[in-house]
Amino acid sequence: MLNLIYPYRNRDLQRLKNSFESLARQTSKEFKVFFIDYGSDPKTAEKVKKLCAAYSFISYQYCFTQFQPWNKSRALNSVIKTLESGFCFVADVDIIFHSTFVEKAISLQETDKSLYFQVGFTSEKDKIRDISENRFHQYRKSTAEATGLTMFPVEVLKKLRGFDEFYHFWGAEDTDMHARIKNAGFQLEYFDKEVLLLHQWHKSYRASETQKLSRRLQVQGIVQINHQYLKLAIQQKKTIINQNSWGNILSKADFLQLEAQPVNLKLTNEKAKIQAFLYGELPGLENQILKLRIEKSTFEGSGKFRLKKIFGKKVPEYYSLKEINDLLLLQVISFYRDKPYIYKIGADFKSIEFAIKC
Repeated sequence: MLNLIYPYRNRDLQRLKNSFESLARQTSKEFKVFFIDYGSDPKTAEKVKKLCAAYSFISYQYCFTQFQPWNKSRALNSVIKTLESGFCFVADVDIIFHSTFVEKAISLQETDKSLYFQVGFTSEKDKIRDISENRFHQYRKSTAEATGLTMFPVEVLKKLRGFDEFYHFWGAEDTDMHARIKNAGFQLEYFDKEVLLLHQWHKSYRASETQKLSRRLQVQGIVQINHQYLKLAIQQKKTIINQNSWGNILSKADFLQLEAQPVNLKLTNEKAKIQAFLYGELPGLENQILKLRIEKSTFEGSGKFRLKKIFGKKVPEYYSLKEINDLLLLQVISFYRDKPYIYKIGADFKSIEFAIKC
């Protein structure tokens, strides 16, 4: 038996259907799919749930994390910690499986050995319906540096407490896991004897990063931060992580409670006020729900403010809302990611709302 885990949020349904159809054609039916919808918007979630229901081998689960940053590690861990034994494969919604993939993957299973697979990449002009399986090997291929598509013994992942949940947005969680597997003395092998997986072309998601405030939660420079964190993990030869908890996802009850909570703290974008909250107020929260709303000061940019600056009078310093977004989100994912929380950017991009239960 092979357990395939799909982490997902707000992605194209046609590519997803192509992937599911390739699984429906498998020569071995000894597999099941755990589809983790990590906070798609309600309309997309309803469509995806309906699509998953058309395939008997798929178990769909919705997570109430639409107002949290993308965290592939936590999505995966939420399934891994429930598996009793056997093997699991980290899937991708863009992957087309060769019809013999499951059969061959099962034949390659060895206790304590993780196996990751070479993949072929289609181009923008390729049409999936026109691709025959005997052409998989003709496409540009990944190298051993591409670590995302791996089959793991469940017991190995459990011993290491899953994927590192520090990695948010676009991370290096797959490479981190490979490094920790090797550090712990378990086997890891790259399979490139034949191409059994094909990646459907799409625009780079990292290219969508912006220096402006976005309702699609982002932190500027997070890719570089994640890769520096990975370097430190490799240097320190880390093995077991997520010391406090792992795989615990915001519950529906906590989500609804946080949504219903009225705002009980309002701040402007004045630097001193934001710093006092981040480094004084937030660490001291205990046994309460805080809902914070941050808005741009009306004094900043006013005629009085400009006059004071002209005459050298002391005036407050201000962060932009984008700077506050990056500071606050980094603080949250670093130190409060195990707490129930939600985070929103106002529809007019003039406010930030953050609620947390401590």
